[in-house]
Amino acid sequence: MNPATLRDLLAAARQLAAVSDTPRLDAEVLLAAALHRPRGYLHAWPERIPEPEQAARFAAWLERRLSGEPVAYILGRREFWSLELDVTPDTLIPRPETELLVELALARLPADRPTTVADLGTGSGAIALALAVERPLARIVATDRSPAALAVARRNARRLRIRNVEFREGDWCEPLAGERFDLIAANPPYVAVADPCWREGELRFEPADALVAGEDGLDALRAIIARTPACLRPGGWLLLEHGYDQGEAVPALLRGRGFTEVSDHRDAAGQNRTSCGRWPG
Repeated sequence: MNPATLRDLLAAARQLAAVSDTPRLDAEVLLAAALHRPRGYLHAWPERIPEPEQAARFAAWLERRLSGEPVAYILGRREFWSLELDVTPDTLIPRPETELLVELALARLPADRPTTVADLGTGSGAIALALAVERPLARIVATDRSPAALAVARRNARRLRIRNVEFREGDWCEPLAGERFDLIAANPPYVAVADPCWREGELRFEPADALVAGEDGLDALRAIIARTPACLRPGGWLLLEHGYDQGEAVPALLRGRGFTEVSDHRDAAGQNRTSCGRWPG
């Protein structure tokens, strides 16, 4: 039997359709990474025969993907806001809808003067690092109660040479005690414990404590909304990502705590995903 070409390997990966909505893309990303080549190489040289170790690496990764493991965990990286971030099973995989939170934060952070920002539950550091790149004059504090997640975030900051982010261990606002910020952002857990989604598909590979938040999915959001006023300057903003079905509950919680200028915003898929509120000046 002749050795498999790149075209043959991609054809064999069609079986990914059983676990992925983007089987061709997944196969191309994995094969290109196994070759240490850009994806365009696969289309330019489809008849090339990979080295045995490259083919073996792709086969092993393909088996992991067929088990449902996300591509980001297989490769250990994910792009967010044009930043290539390390990710591990200790961190959530950054998702495109979270870029809405970054956009809304940037609209409230001037670029021409220093500001102070906190990112609660930073995980891989995606939000904090994206804001840091876009607002180099800002001082950003990123918190997480997971030492393993903070290690990933710190590694990302070092590799990307981002120096205006400080990482602190602790639960939500606890590491911010005694300080006041112009803006606080968070993408906390917001899945209800009874919702089967976090036990299915790719989500079952992600850390449950970064996904699930009590009976109605609002426990973490309630805690953050209750505590952040003590850490906000007068006129400071709180921005929260939440579930697509929480677009009424979260604004109501913000208003009930005394926030003003409360608004809810839709992501590119048309889902209510981010709520904003301003602490009275």
